[in-house]
Amino acid sequence: MLVLSRKVNEKIVIDGGIVLTVVKIEGGQVRIGIEAPGHVKIYREELLVKQTADRHAEPALAGV
Repeated sequence: MLVLSRKVNEKIVIDGGIVLTVVKIEGGQVRIGIEAPGHVKIYREELLVKQTADRHAEPALAGV
């Protein structure tokens, strides 16, 4: 894992096409803006974890 320090309005560029911008830092929260091409899917991790858990639970429910 690469760990970087950034200040408000500073950017990180990934692979030349994805730009992360630190929009706001307040207390324990950081707001990040993401600019990416339309074909790049962006998800919050907790939603992916839930979606994966839901998919694994479906076959078990089908047998009930």
